Amino acid sequence: MPLIDTQNLFKIYKLGDVEVRALNDVSVSVERGEFVAVMGPSGSGKSTFMNILGCLDKPTKGKYILDGIDVTATDLSKLAGVRNRKIGFVFQGFNLIKRTTALENVELPMIYNHTPMHLRREKAMEALKAVGLEKRAYHLPNQLSGGQQQRVAIARSLVCDAPIIFADEPTGNLDTKMSIEVMELFTRLNKEMGKTIILITHEPDIAEYASRLIKFKDGQKISDERK
Repeated sequence: MPLIDTQNLFKIYKLGDVEVRALNDVSVSVERGEFVAVMGPSGSGKSTFMNILGCLDKPTKGKYILDGIDVTATDLSKLAGVRNRKIGFVFQGFNLIKRTTALENVELPMIYNHTPMHLRREKAMEALKAVGLEKRAYHLPNQLSGGQQQRVAIARSLVCDAPIIFADEPTGNLDTKMSIEVMELFTRLNKEMGKTIILITHEPDIAEYASRLIKFKDGQKISDERK
């Protein structure tokens, strides 16, 4: 069974009397352990697609099965729990809390799922070690470089042992050197830890790190190639 399976997804927005099809009959399956890049111009539907895959939104029509769970039949109120167990997020803007340490930022998802404090600290430190930042655990975000802040965000995506990492333009705020470091880290997490990674990017050189490339245009999947 695929880890991610979308069947004939539509996302339709109504603007007055006009219907806008942000997604138009999209079917995609992703196996456990794949590294998939999703590309497309602005307005192509790739962000809408990721929001649905990440359980941040639901389709207008179609079915989405996530690790055996029918997301489209799950109440929005219950999707937060599904996200916490199944998905880690990494965003372009890092989304770190400025006044808390790297360690405390990494602990945050475990507070939401009521992990005991002593275990939170242990797992957060393990995650920081996995991204090479255990010596920066007690630094605030403004004491870290952009690449280090993104690695903290990646560590945060690991602590709940979710099988999937969604990375939305994760190198968009980084220079070339830091972008390479972050993408090499994603590659290692994919190969050594078996994480399934869904990468949204508009940069062809960043998409090259993935083993599969899906392209969107006008709300439709126009190509799907494995390397």
